[in-house]
Amino acid sequence: MGFEDLIPAPRKGWWVPPRGLFVLDEETVLRAEPGTERVAHWMRDVLGAATGLPFREGSGDHGIVLRIDPGMEPEAYRIVVDGYAVRLDGGSAAGVFWGAQTFRQLLGPEAFRRAQLDPSRREWDVPGVVVEDAPRFAWRGLLLDVARHFTPKGGVLRCLDLMAAHKLNVLHLHLTDDQGWRLEIKRHPKLTEVGSWRSRTRFGHRASPLWEEKPHGGFYTQDDIREIVAYASARHITVVPEIDIPGHSQAAIAAYPELGNTDVVDTASLSVWDDWGISANVLAPTDTTLRFYEGVFEEVLELFPSTFVHIGGDECPKDQWRRSPAAQARIKELGLDGEDGLQAWFIRHFDTWLTARGRRLIGWDEILQGGLAEGAAVSSWRGYAGGVTAARAGHDVVMCPQQQVYLDHRQDGGPDEPVPIGYVRTLEDVYRFEPVPPQLTGEQARHVLGIQANVWTEVMEDQARVDYQTFPRLTAFAEVAWSDLPASAERDFGDFERRMAVHYGRLDALGVAYRPPAGPLPWQRRPGVLGRPIEGAPPNV
Repeated sequence: MGFEDLIPAPRKGWWVPPRGLFVLDEETVLRAEPGTERVAHWMRDVLGAATGLPFREGSGDHGIVLRIDPGMEPEAYRIVVDGYAVRLDGGSAAGVFWGAQTFRQLLGPEAFRRAQLDPSRREWDVPGVVVEDAPRFAWRGLLLDVARHFTPKGGVLRCLDLMAAHKLNVLHLHLTDDQGWRLEIKRHPKLTEVGSWRSRTRFGHRASPLWEEKPHGGFYTQDDIREIVAYASARHITVVPEIDIPGHSQAAIAAYPELGNTDVVDTASLSVWDDWGISANVLAPTDTTLRFYEGVFEEVLELFPSTFVHIGGDECPKDQWRRSPAAQARIKELGLDGEDGLQAWFIRHFDTWLTARGRRLIGWDEILQGGLAEGAAVSSWRGYAGGVTAARAGHDVVMCPQQQVYLDHRQDGGPDEPVPIGYVRTLEDVYRFEPVPPQLTGEQARHVLGIQANVWTEVMEDQARVDYQTFPRLTAFAEVAWSDLPASAERDFGDFERRMAVHYGRLDALGVAYRPPAGPLPWQRRPGVLGRPIEGAPPNV
């Protein structure tokens, strides 16, 4: 393996003449200078297991040397491999860690195994190279929807390992929705006792007549979350929690009926929703609801150190508020501009609440309606337009347009594609995604914190389905997020495909059930299960 096979592609790389090797063996020492100790621990744990080498602590410059260089950008790294040593410098511990991911790729696909394949092997060759690298974007995110189909804790930890291998650094956990509440809240125990389980699940899109007639659910205890956050931190990944309000809240209302619009709906008769789509049951705009969710967010802040807290804020049907005397009285009392103003009031309340506690609100682009506090940020999902509006207004933006990077959308237009949803978004389509709209000025473009790929799991019932929809496209996305690529049309997809031929071996070693280039394997198909394909090219909005 050489630097020409790396994914994401580095900014610079060259061979050390003459093309030599550094040989790792049982005598190779690993020296961690101050601030790099946790990276050394990861290397001994993960690379030690794969290679069978102990990487003992040692001194001197002959071996592997980890060092922080404060003159570099925080996430930048530099690897120098010659005949004497492997020197890995980073602008911070994060930079050193990303360099360690590149070092792992230089060792070959076997370095991605959890145990050594050949116990008799005593040496590993590292090519003599120099790699200098740094990311394009600070926010390189993946949303995992654990509300529609629950991902057990072990699956989340595995997801974090896969993210780290691709230099992604933000896991957005979609924890609550109509179909399930996944986070233990000690002061409101029924959120998980009742809200984490639904009686059955539709199999396929909501037009499908098929049902899985058994309960589905699960949730994370607070200790589970502490473990996930710590595991992510060791991999320099931030976990951003999402608690969806005021829509997408039927699971919470089923657990605590007083949260709903009781003057127009018998909320006590509601259960956790067993269907897909957007439920009409939304939170009531009452002081009771505000105090309840303040309590929820107090526990969320204790668990998640992330600066950003996602509050959803999207797809909130207004019919119940229009019919509710209590909601209409609140609109009149506050002098709001109808039901849209009521939703904006809801968001602004928690924007102010989070800001007072040193956190920053982030929400889907609908939250732009009604104005935001200075520090609030926007996830632009309906297209580019929300991100453009937010950046022009001085708000930070994460670009995640559904037409480009919703990985639940199908990968091919063929008949064998399982449960086809949305537009066709091929590996090449994702590789050519350009996050920064050309209409932004340089100053406005600096508000684009980064990009995020979103994995919504309505039609992904297990880990294998999530793998299939996510990979290999997440690999292309990771390169867009990290690498300094040319304009979309000028990107060398042929070279990316060449590097993917190597990377599939890494994914195989990691046990990822990706979509093969030739199409789904027989066991990956879902014949007869209805999806919701959309024909044609997606609009550029």
